[in-house]
Amino acid sequence: MSDSTTIWHNPRCSKSRQTLALLEARGGDLTVREYMDDRPSVAELKTVLKQLGYTSAHEWLRKNEAIYRELGLKAVEDEEAVLKAMSENPKLIERPVVIYNGKAMIGRPPEQVLELF
Repeated sequence: MSDSTTIWHNPRCSKSRQTLALLEARGGDLTVREYMDDRPSVAELKTVLKQLGYTSAHEWLRKNEAIYRELGLKAVEDEEAVLKAMSENPKLIERPVVIYNGKAMIGRPPEQVLELF
């Protein structure tokens, strides 16, 4: 396993900016992925879903986004379809996601991610 840390970052999100600042202050090898532009694949989403310890993609969705309602995702039970929607519409992904040493955590609150280290 690598000592490198990755953050799926959205610069427009205050929690994401706060989490990034915490990670930068911590030091170490940090990769910043602006996932809104560099969209994760369904395979990547599946991997991180497991690393988060979630059993369903629904646990990772931003349910207050208009696109969530527009796509009718509440009623979608097919995990592949939900993950595909998340890959195509990264705004649906709860953020920020910090990945370290085979585990992942959502930075809400930002300080929570420090439990990974």
